[in-house]
Amino acid sequence: MPPRLLLSIRSALRSPATFAFLPPFLLPCLNPSTTHRHASILSSLSDNPLAYHKKIRRGRGPSSGKGKTSGRGHKGQKQHGKVPRGFQGGQTPLEIVHGTRGFVNVFSVDMQPLNLSRIQSWIDQGRIDPSRPITIKELSDSNCVGKIKDGVKLLADGAQELRTPINIIISRASKSAIAAVEKIGGSVMTRFYTPFAIQRILRGTTDPINSLRSERIMMEEQEEDENDRNEDDDNENVDALRDSGSQALVGDATATSEAGTIASAVAAVQPRRFGFRHRLPDPTSRKDIEYYRDPIHRGYLSHLVTEGQTPSLFFKIPSAGKGVVGKRAAAKKALEENRIW
Repeated sequence: MPPRLLLSIRSALRSPATFAFLPPFLLPCLNPSTTHRHASILSSLSDNPLAYHKKIRRGRGPSSGKGKTSGRGHKGQKQHGKVPRGFQGGQTPLEIVHGTRGFVNVFSVDMQPLNLSRIQSWIDQGRIDPSRPITIKELSDSNCVGKIKDGVKLLADGAQELRTPINIIISRASKSAIAAVEKIGGSVMTRFYTPFAIQRILRGTTDPINSLRSERIMMEEQEEDENDRNEDDDNENVDALRDSGSQALVGDATATSEAGTIASAVAAVQPRRFGFRHRLPDPTSRKDIEYYRDPIHRGYLSHLVTEGQTPSLFFKIPSAGKGVVGKRAAAKKALEENRIW
């Protein structure tokens, strides 16, 4: 049996003269206390849990549940081979004999129904606060509606049970439901939502009420009210300073009040504009725009319809083209007067 290499090296190291003749590749073996760990993680690499599915091993015994016939059953074409899609045993397919009927409406929307009786029941249980605006987020958080896909539609089932005035912002509402809510002093506003916007609203990253069009109107109204109140306060402060005879402080007080007005306006606008991560979209298709421009539906874009107009974007009011016709007639008349031949 040949001697061990490590023992022979140790015996050779007892004399310092033999250390110079030791090969360099044997130097790591001189210190037995140092251990070298050659570890590899290649054998333990794996994907995240539930990121892959384990392959089903068929025909490996009855205990696996897929043994013997391997889940194909007994005999027949489905066990021995594959069946083409739509194959009906060789007969003429029924869709060829009788033809196809009906169609799939690609423009249809899946609205979650919500009845007035359910809202009143949730209010009685204390699960919804009627003093605050009711949006789809409050309805989803209180489990008043289930999974919301394209929106929520308010229906008038149980209208006689509704006795609490509510302020509800919802996707759509029937005419009878709007009449029942407004009869007891409540209000209904229909507002456009997309499926992605609904998901963000339920996560709390999007404002469920204000968008670019609606927010601009609300912002202007709030700024006008704030400016009116600040102007009244400024006038009272200036009159008080003048009465006291301190004219030197009038300019400073006016500048301070103007700075306070600007700061209050910015503070009023900032929570609505920067309080959410995503912006609430507005409708882009003509069908949706016309629906939410209609005052009958209590659409949030009904303020864009001026007097004499209709919610439709296709038809114009009769007086819209009078100016153009008048200019054309005047130009034609001037051309006839200047004509030589």
